[in-house]
Amino acid sequence: MTQPPGTAPDPPRIALPDPSESYGQDAEWCLVEAEDGWSEVRFHDYDRIYRIPGLYERLFYDILRCCSPRVVCGMLRAELDRAGVDPSTLRVLDLGAGNGIVGAELRSAGVSRIVGVDIIPEAREAALRDRPDVYEDYHVVDMTGATPALHARLAAHRFTGLTCVAALGFGDIPPEAFRVAFNHVADGGWIAFTIKDGFLGDEDISGFSGLIKLAMASGHLEVLATETYQHRISTSGDPLHYRSIIGRKRSALPT
Repeated sequence: MTQPPGTAPDPPRIALPDPSESYGQDAEWCLVEAEDGWSEVRFHDYDRIYRIPGLYERLFYDILRCCSPRVVCGMLRAELDRAGVDPSTLRVLDLGAGNGIVGAELRSAGVSRIVGVDIIPEAREAALRDRPDVYEDYHVVDMTGATPALHARLAAHRFTGLTCVAALGFGDIPPEAFRVAFNHVADGGWIAFTIKDGFLGDEDISGFSGLIKLAMASGHLEVLATETYQHRISTSGDPLHYRSIIGRKRSALPT
């Protein structure tokens, strides 16, 4: 059926695994109904999810109750207010921008200049499809292998803020990509990100625990606020906890 002009298609029907079955966060999956029947989609198959309008929001926000964009952007706005900084003066790099949900929250918080970066072409296509007015620019790039020309284009924005929400760990964004993005922000700029609690513990093997502890201990990142909260529920109904960190960049992270 053809959708009337200016209307969004209804989100597809979704079926979750039996709640008695428990999966690791990087192995969760669901069934999605399409015209040719039901197919299995892993939660980290972002390219497939972004191709289907409304699927990401329906799955993660309506069913699994994800609240990370609202939490981190709300905390950032609170710290900006405390410091007497007008959000509209920020120029924010949104790392792992996806289909623009975080960018839209930033806009609601008063930020007017946002540039998205994601490694998946389908993320940019979904953002332009679903939220065409959110980003001033949107680059599809691996930050660990960006060309000098792209680095120059990013530098031209003179970023004073960085957001990265629910995208660190699980191999989606490696520590080096976060380091590169962090260093694109001017000294004194605002840093707001979330990360699963497990990636900050002594048992972490992703490299994030060491990088973030180094950033804080060495003074590269001044932490202003932090909160552990329920990011969303799993397919079995268990809470998944993340840490939100708001701070200011004081100097570049060493390479």
